[in-house]
Amino acid sequence: MAFEFRLPDIGEGVVEGEVVSWKVKAGDAIAIDQPMVEVMTDKATVEIPSPRAGRVLSIDVAEGAICKVGQVMLRIEVEGAPAEAAHAPAAAGTNGSAQAPSPAPSVVSSPAAAGARGKALATPATRKLARDLGVDLALVPTTGDGGRVTTADVRAYHAGLSAPTLSMARGAVSAATQQSVAATQQAPRAPAPRQEAPVSVPRDAADERIPFRGLRKKIAENMARSKHSAAHFTYVEEADLTDLVALRARAKKRAEERGLKLSFLPFIIKAVVAGLKKYPIVNATLDEQAGEIVLRKRYHIGVATASEGGLIVPVIRDADQKSVFAIARELEELARKVREGKASREELTGSTFTISSLGQIGGVLATPIINFPEVAILGVHKIKPTPVVREGQIVIREVGNFSISLDHRIVDGYEGAQFLTHVIELLSDPTLLFLELV
Repeated sequence: MAFEFRLPDIGEGVVEGEVVSWKVKAGDAIAIDQPMVEVMTDKATVEIPSPRAGRVLSIDVAEGAICKVGQVMLRIEVEGAPAEAAHAPAAAGTNGSAQAPSPAPSVVSSPAAAGARGKALATPATRKLARDLGVDLALVPTTGDGGRVTTADVRAYHAGLSAPTLSMARGAVSAATQQSVAATQQAPRAPAPRQEAPVSVPRDAADERIPFRGLRKKIAENMARSKHSAAHFTYVEEADLTDLVALRARAKKRAEERGLKLSFLPFIIKAVVAGLKKYPIVNATLDEQAGEIVLRKRYHIGVATASEGGLIVPVIRDADQKSVFAIARELEELARKVREGKASREELTGSTFTISSLGQIGGVLATPIINFPEVAILGVHKIKPTPVVREGQIVIREVGNFSISLDHRIVDGYEGAQFLTHVIELLSDPTLLFLELV
């Protein structure tokens, strides 16, 4: 008998996911708890196991397709079991066969109708975009399947709102103001900006084509959103880290006794936290809907980490409350989870500041893209023996470059330079770093 597996609720607020890859195919035998499919929401990839043993009858959602929570993903023939479904069974049609679910509600064609539909159906990324633009999702006309609000819907609606309308919408606290907003929104809207047609590349038999989906597509979306939203400005400074290199060399033995590999990152994280406490504007975000700059009072440090699918940012939470060795242990564990694709949503979200380090291939400098909605990101580059002048003598010192990209809407260049200078001072003289931690 056939068992219909439907996409379960895999996270708070998640209404759909992208099918990254299937681990089984039609005709395969499948065991209970055997991995079936990888589904991505935002940056987190979830591997879903089979709740039944049997044989796969059909795969109903293709790789790269968007699957809604509750939608049938595959069917399993369970020998000797009665017909059932993962949630409610499909209604029987007039011909006795299984009938598809009732058609989704028609597309909302006006803001008034949109407001009447209750809680809008939208992905977390779309909800975040709406918050950033100060748009009420309940008022956005939809073009997505089943009445789902898409990012294109939000951008089109935002483009049609006048500046006075947005200002009133953000400050509406009385019934009179809300009525004024509604009246303004019902006025004729400016046409949505023309969207460029997707680029099409002529096919050549010698080319290799890789599907643009999953993590790589999410990275592209997040990077484009950051570049289009934040006013990027980059500042670069050189650091003499000879004393830090010596300290790490001495501490490595103690770390190895604890089963740890001690890199420079834990020291850099502690220096960054000290810098964020002294210059809180760098540990901030912009709440455009409320018209407020939010100074974050917790220090969740994201660390860009390479994985097989692309760059992922696991998060060290409350880094100010952890020792260098504790951070080293957590970094090692998070890196392992990222490589194995087992990091949870909680471990990949919520950072307030991000560090991007290329380790031994760190180059001279880079202009990293800010991890939206943060306002700054630190680039760490290779530390290497370099001839420098000290007290009129040429000596060899361990020197590396740091670069910081700032959202110039929020952080002035002078403040960003002060922050980076403070971080470098602490790393150049680790004694000062540990005095900061007392």
